[in-house]
Amino acid sequence: MTPNILIVEDELVTRNTLKSTFEAEGYNVFEAIDGNEMNSVLEAHSVHLIIMDINLPGKNGLLLARELRDREQIALMFLTGRDNEVDKILGLEIGADDYITKPFNPRELTIRARNLLNRTVNGQVASEEKGTVEEYRFNGWILDINSRSLVSPNQETYKLPRSEFRAMLHFVENPGQIQTRADLLKKMTGRELKPHDRTVDVTIRRIRKHFESIPETPEIIATIHGEGYRFCGEIE
Repeated sequence: MTPNILIVEDELVTRNTLKSTFEAEGYNVFEAIDGNEMNSVLEAHSVHLIIMDINLPGKNGLLLARELRDREQIALMFLTGRDNEVDKILGLEIGADDYITKPFNPRELTIRARNLLNRTVNGQVASEEKGTVEEYRFNGWILDINSRSLVSPNQETYKLPRSEFRAMLHFVENPGQIQTRADLLKKMTGRELKPHDRTVDVTIRRIRKHFESIPETPEIIATIHGEGYRFCGEIE
């Protein structure tokens, strides 16, 4: 299956460059200049990856990403000229799988996109073929593999963005083991850890907020200072 990529970018030159770059790699590429066109494409086609700018006419990319995450689990990359740390952290908190700043290296971009698609499209197929574990239960919580959701003891359901889901899946598959930030980032995004990269910490903070919604929940993910994180839940 050839993955479909949707480029949401209002700047014509950049959009054409991205389209040519990914078509040369063999992908099917759709284009949109704003949120309205993006939604029209999503209604008409099955899209596996969205590459989106933040500065867009009408609703900006951050707002669109938040709306998208409320209803879809499509892989999402921000490609934007906004390179400040606040925007990057906010983008990751909303649920983006990656955040790349302009100017960008086309080769790096295609490698990151390919790695992300390998984990999502191919990984989903492999998981379906294996058909083994459908859920993990721990401390009254459930990690539902099929819906990629975290269900609380009082039956609140939290749809997890892909980065959160992959982190949680790695934790429950390796309970009690210390996971370094490098290990977690590799599982979540396929990227190598670089200095000052806070992607893992932001993701862990988002996951912990779900557990904090139930005050009596014991510490599920512990910080191991100088090493990383450890899943402390009791798997049933």
